Formats: sequence, structure tokens, C-alpha cells
Amino acid sequence: MRIIIVGAGMVGTQLSLSLIQEKHDVSLIESNEERARHASNRLDCLVVHDEGNSLGTLSEAGIAKADALVCVTGSDEVNMLICGLAASRYPDVIKIARVRNDEYVRLNRSGKRILGIDRFVHPDVEAARSVLNAIEHGAMGDILAFANTAYQLGSINIAAGSAFDGCSLKDFRSLVCGESLVTLLERQGESILPGGGTVMVKGDRIHVLAKEKELHEAFKCAGRPEQVLRKIGIVGGGRVGTLITEGLLYREQDRKTRNGGIRSPSGEAPTKGIYSFFTFFKSLLPKSMRRVILIEQDYERCKELAGRFPEVLVLNEDISDESFIAEERITDLDLIVTATGHQELNIITAVYLKSRGVRRAVALVTGAGYGTIARQLGVDVVIPMKSVVVDCIRSHLIGGGVKGIHRIGDGSIGIIELEIEPGAPVAGKPITAFRLSAGGLLLLVNRGGVSFIPKGDYSFKIGDHIILTAKNGSEKEIEKLFGRPL
Repeated sequence: MRIIIVGAGMVGTQLSLSLIQEKHDVSLIESNEERARHASNRLDCLVVHDEGNSLGTLSEAGIAKADALVCVTGSDEVNMLICGLAASRYPDVIKIARVRNDEYVRLNRSGKRILGIDRFVHPDVEAARSVLNAIEHGAMGDILAFANTAYQLGSINIAAGSAFDGCSLKDFRSLVCGESLVTLLERQGESILPGGGTVMVKGDRIHVLAKEKELHEAFKCAGRPEQVLRKIGIVGGGRVGTLITEGLLYREQDRKTRNGGIRSPSGEAPTKGIYSFFTFFKSLLPKSMRRVILIEQDYERCKELAGRFPEVLVLNEDISDESFIAEERITDLDLIVTATGHQELNIITAVYLKSRGVRRAVALVTGAGYGTIARQLGVDVVIPMKSVVVDCIRSHLIGGGVKGIHRIGDGSIGIIELEIEPGAPVAGKPITAFRLSAGGLLLLVNRGGVSFIPKGDYSFKIGDHIILTAKNGSEKEIEKLFGRPL
């Protein structure tokens, strides 16, 4: 694909690098001279130093032959304006805008197009969605749940002395009953596609595909038993922290509203809050059995939060104050979520509170580099916000029926969700037809609501929802095999 990206910040640069590695033709527009120079020196693509809100600049970047335009500047309005300009002259180009205004996202999800924009990506919503998904699965580690299937992909760190320490993969199923698959093993920064003779050792990180019960058993064997999360603390009352709080408190109402169970007094579904943003696969712990504590340093914001969430204990305190931690018995929390705007504080707070007795910790960081550090320090789940946004954008860019892309390991391996479209070359063919030059593995199939790990007698069928792993650079082959490129 030919893709134009406007904005060479962290997201724009990371997205460009990822797309270039996948052999896409990328052009990058940046108005800041220093950023443009840095991007030009780092990236193997055309970098245009100019304002993006100009048809002349877009033309210079190649908009006439582009397949997609992605706007990720720091301004919602600028991103939307640039997309609108492109739509006026080039309506067939896919247009994606990063925004932080909830109303734009709601209108987009309701089917209404604004300025011809095809997709909006809301960073705070995507980050909160990832945190809530982690909490739903016990915050035992990074767990990826797939829509309409009982299977999940869990990333598990192996503890010293655990049942997995020194265990070979051929003995894995003697410890974890039921259908499961070890898809990837990370060791000292290297991603390994494991075989039956591969031996797991302490410090390894394995990615296991299994149903919920078997996955929890795998976590237990790795030295991480399941914990019930009744008392949850959230550090940071900003946008992400607020969304997480709403998700914890009102999730059950959201589920019933979607099913037609609860309506507003006027008879319409609610339009405010988190309701239109999140969907889940099972219920969290019932609200009556949960206690949420929200810790925020800004006094005025605390007053607003206390009025908005009467069920929540809102504390106007500095989380770095050790006397406050002791006085408020913060250390008896089942889970702490650190969601301030400072990633170093988030990591340090999560690690410190775990050392004081908090059972589980989730920390938000900016990039994947800090995520690796946080995991090594003992944080259970790390949410790299920029990577979450990049994955979301890439999911909208790739054709072939692709529904989602998620990077695992060192980022060189992707988990791709897609649906086999009519006319796909693999339709009606056996599993042996799935061969990628860079290597790949078909993990899971959902057919008519029934999920299964495919065996040698499996044949692809139109409408099958499949999950597969593939190395960077395989996207064009995947589009060619499974559907029509966008």
C-alpha cells in the first residue's frame, strides 16, 4: 500500500517504521524542522518538511496515488481538517485521524462520517480498553482475548522453581490438560518458535493459546496463581484513569444496554461516558463485590471525580508519600493500576506497591522500551500506549478481511485476526495451502460460533474467523491469500 502519514511524533515515527518494515510505500509529513530532520535520518521513506493542511503538500507527498492517509499530529482539529481536505479531492483514499474528543468517536461509531473520515482512533480509549481487558482476566499477565471465541493468548513469565522451570514443551500437556498451544518463546530478547524438544527455564516468557481454564492452569504452573480482584486502586484521575473507573463501575449496565435491557428515561441508549466505547466477553466481578479507590493529587479534579463517582473512594493524595500509603492501607489492595501521565512514576509506584504487598500491578507507559523494563522489574501487565495506538491504526490499514493486529515478543511477530472473504484464494483449500515465505502459523479457527485449534484435516471456508501468527513483512502475502486488499 501507499500510505501518507502526517505527524512525525512518537506514534507517527513508530507507525512509519512498522509499515516500512512491512514493505509498504510510506511518505511522512512533518511541520517541525527538527522532527522532520530526525525522521529523515532514521526512516527509509520520503519525508516532507511542511504543513500537512495544504493540498500542495499532500500532492508533494503523493496523495494522488495513495491508498491511505493517516493523521497523527497533536491536534484533533488539524487531523480532521487534513482528512477533510484530502476527501474533497481524493474521496477513495482511506482516511484515519487520531483524536481525543469523545464526541467525534461516538459519531464515527454510530455510522456518521465527519469530513469524509473513515476511522477515528482515540488513544485514551484504546489504552483504557487494554487495561480493562487485563483486569477482566485477573491481571496475571498480558492476555489477548479474541472476539466470539473461548480461546485466549496469554504471555507468561516463568518463575524460578515453578513447574515449568526445566520442563520441555513435549511435557507441557502433561501439566496443562485440554487443548493448548505454545506459540512463541522469548529468551534474553530473542523470539523463538519452539519445538517439542525446547526446554523452558526461569526468566523465559512464553505465549500460550488456550481456553480460560487451561490458561489459568498454565499461569499457575509458571508460578502465577489466579487472584480474585476485589479491591482495586487507580492512581491518576486523568482521562485514562476516569475511563478505567467508568469501565469498572458501569460495565454491567453497558452490557445490558447493548442487549436492550436498560434504556435511558427517554427510551434512548445513553450517549455519555464509556458505554459506546467498550465491549467484553464475560462479566467482571459484580459491582457489589468490588471496591474502587481513585488517587489523584489535584484537589479540584478530586472534587469533580467525587461528584461523578459517588461509589468510589476518591483520595486527594500524592502516591509517592509513604506515610499516606501506610495510613490509607493501600498495601492491602488486590490490584493497583498506575495511570498518571508520567511513565516513570507509574513504573516505580507499581513496583514499590507490589513490594509492599499489593498482589497485582498494571502500569501505563509511553513506549514498548519502557514496557520491557517494567516487566523485568515485576510489573504484571504493562500497557504501552503508543504501541496500542499503532496496532489499532495498522488494523484499519491492512486489507484481506483483517480485523486486528497485535505485536508480541520483540515486535517482529504479529498475531493477526481476519475473516476469509468470498473469492479468497485459500477458500476451500486445505491447511497446507497456508505457507508464508517469512514463516507463519495458523493458531485458531472460529466457524459458526465454534472455536478450535486446526488440525491436518482442516480446510479453509468462507466466513471462517481465523487467528494466525506471521513475521513482519508478510502482510502482502496474507492479503493475497485471504481476501482482497483495501
